[in-house]
Amino acid sequence: MPAQAPTDLHFRDARELARAIRDRELSSRQVTAHFLDRIERAAPLAAFSEVTAERALAQADAADRLLAAGMLLGPLHGVPVAVKDSIQWQGTPTTGGSQARRGVISTETSTAVRALAAGGMVILGKTRMTEFAFGLSGQNPTQGTARNPWDAKVARAPGGSSSGAGVAVAAGLTPIALGGDTGGSVRAPAALNGLVGYKPSSGLISRAGCLPLSDTLDVLGPIACSVADARLLAQILAGPDVDDPATLALPASCVTALRHPVARRVAADAPASVPSATATASTSAGAGTPPTASSSLSVPIVVAVLPPQAWPAPLSDAAMQVWHQMQERLAHAGLTPTPWHPPAALSFARMADDNSLVLAYEAYRYFGALAENPAAPLWEVVRARIAAGGRIAQADYEAALIRRQADMAAFAGALQGLDALLMPACDQAAQPLDAEDVRHAGLGKLLRPANFLGAAAIALPAGFDADGMPIGVQLLAPAGHDATLLDCAATLEPVLAPTQQTPDMSVWDL
Repeated sequence: MPAQAPTDLHFRDARELARAIRDRELSSRQVTAHFLDRIERAAPLAAFSEVTAERALAQADAADRLLAAGMLLGPLHGVPVAVKDSIQWQGTPTTGGSQARRGVISTETSTAVRALAAGGMVILGKTRMTEFAFGLSGQNPTQGTARNPWDAKVARAPGGSSSGAGVAVAAGLTPIALGGDTGGSVRAPAALNGLVGYKPSSGLISRAGCLPLSDTLDVLGPIACSVADARLLAQILAGPDVDDPATLALPASCVTALRHPVARRVAADAPASVPSATATASTSAGAGTPPTASSSLSVPIVVAVLPPQAWPAPLSDAAMQVWHQMQERLAHAGLTPTPWHPPAALSFARMADDNSLVLAYEAYRYFGALAENPAAPLWEVVRARIAAGGRIAQADYEAALIRRQADMAAFAGALQGLDALLMPACDQAAQPLDAEDVRHAGLGKLLRPANFLGAAAIALPAGFDADGMPIGVQLLAPAGHDATLLDCAATLEPVLAPTQQTPDMSVWDL
């Protein structure tokens, strides 16, 4: 019989929990019951909008029976997971964070949820989100705002729109969660909660069965405690789906490469300068061609850094201090990224604005009638954001889409010979919530360019401000180079955050 579950179970990596379940040290039911108990006691954190306890225990029992029969369904078999409230699961509420959808029960199951279940995972429930995913601070005054667990005294931004997902992982209410990222909505809660937030390339993971915001920009992605966990969840979810045409446009090699991590090392003889935009990749997994197989030999990591003059938003003093400390740790590890100057036409500030334009224009097509109805129970901040999309001219929208294609090509060309681009993920740590929801505007400016590029991007913990609030950075790689990005992120992860830190949950009686 498996041993009694230890009390620190909630802060183990999903990969470690999977191993313990596989080795019969723990049962999936034990693990699931442990997390369900914490969720019940964590009501003040408001991380979950719906807890599917009965279903979760049934899934856990099924996972245990299958394992006893010698059947392992996937790398995270028996491990609990939480999903954003925009991801449909038949028979459960899917409100999209809006009172306008209160009581709406899904009649279909998303491709992503089917993949999680097929992989033997246990779905704990739905996590809170910004209304219709339209905001990065994570506020939702109509349904309730998830509470950033790093400050028990002041209500600070949890990061959005996948706010509850970030809080749930940070607080040890689930080992891993699935969110959505249209303008930074996976990376924002990760950066503000000291977690890993992975935004895959557009088309890597099917969005079929999810409430849309922007057909052009929507992606699903993991929020996790480690890069390895995020990669495993992506492996389970990635693949073509006839119900999402975007997945059919991505080469199959981009999916298969996720299953073959390439050992990376910091090059002792790191180049003194970044290769030119026309240089070919110096390693087998450079940005030029997505790798399709693992290598028995480690290859050097080649990372560039976006210089401050190219940042779309300035950093606060605290965030700048973390940025400099991070560079010192990289240099001490033998890696000093050289400033990468983007082509003149590739403005990160302009791409952030273009992303907002495309997002708002497309969101209005879905929710405009609701926003224009004064009787609809919307948060007025979100109502104004949606309504603004109705004032965007079609010609301006189409011009932005043309620029997007040019930007994607320019970015891929300029990163030839490089594995990833390093830049800030947030301009400041989580600040106290503000009713106008303008205090975290810089967060969007830094995160949205990756969405406009359709790029693979990942937020990583990098340090803390004087108040003990987390601050993150991010890595970007051209669309389709997810495996290379994750290889690099796994190498830099222990350098950027040598020790994994968690919030003091004793103040929450957890």
